[in-house]
Amino acid sequence: MGDVAKDLAAGTVGGAAQLVVGHPFDTIKVKLQSQPTPPPGQPPKFAGAIDAVKQTIAAEGPGGLYKGMGAPLATVAAFNAVLFTVRGQMETLLRSEPGVALTINQQVIAGAGAGVAVSFLACPTELIKCRLQAQSALGTAAPAAAAAAAPAGGAAATSTVTAATAVKYGGPMDVARHVLRSEGGVRGLFKGLVPTMAREVPGNAVMFGVYEATKQYMAGGQDTSGLGRGSLILAGGIAGAAFWSSVYPTDVVKSVLQVDDFKNPKYSGSIDAFKKILAADGVKGLYKGFGPAMARSVPANGACFLAYEVTKSLL
Repeated sequence: MGDVAKDLAAGTVGGAAQLVVGHPFDTIKVKLQSQPTPPPGQPPKFAGAIDAVKQTIAAEGPGGLYKGMGAPLATVAAFNAVLFTVRGQMETLLRSEPGVALTINQQVIAGAGAGVAVSFLACPTELIKCRLQAQSALGTAAPAAAAAAAPAGGAAATSTVTAATAVKYGGPMDVARHVLRSEGGVRGLFKGLVPTMAREVPGNAVMFGVYEATKQYMAGGQDTSGLGRGSLILAGGIAGAAFWSSVYPTDVVKSVLQVDDFKNPKYSGSIDAFKKILAADGVKGLYKGFGPAMARSVPANGACFLAYEVTKSLL
């Protein structure tokens, strides 16, 4: 098989492994990111990651942790195929001679190039995923806020907010239809593209650079072909942790923009969202859900890189 075909196939398998292992962590991350700031004196809906897991399972069963997986699962082949294929082609362009290993700096450049390409697939996919993951949190937090703010006898206001924020999506296709019909057509599916690119480009540059650097460190040189599966999992896990550590605040901004109400938006754009999150919650607001994201990154990315490397070696 040609190198492109190998990257396409191996990237698909790697992405599927990453999704299955990491999606429950991602669900909790998005729930924590998107829950509104509670009114003064009121506790947040979720006290933390463990509480979010407990409430999700209690309300929706274990399947609630996999809510929204349909959208990324449907596009995981395209997403990871593009990511690893573009990265592979960038490696070919950057390589000084056939068969020569790339330097760490060249791996960083290859990762950044791959990040540009996948942003256009990641944005609509993640918008659908985030809407499904966050709707239960958003649908219960707003009525509570209205009830706290309303005067005695303000049941009408509460019921209005309840109706407006009730769970309204039946699945990924339902989200897509709603956005296409009521939120500006195809353009609506690309809401949050700027912060998506601001996450994917530097994030993938860091991830692939760290992945290669870690492999070379463990191998004691540029030849990493002799590394075992455990080493590949470790290198992939460290690379995934580096990705999220470097771009997490950008991911928070992306998530709140993508679940923001279309008709009555809270944020006018990425910069406005960034400023309002800081004003409402301080720097810690930019790290909501960071624990689940990091807990997810190590096993999920370890599984992804292992599956990619093993599949490619078998082709």
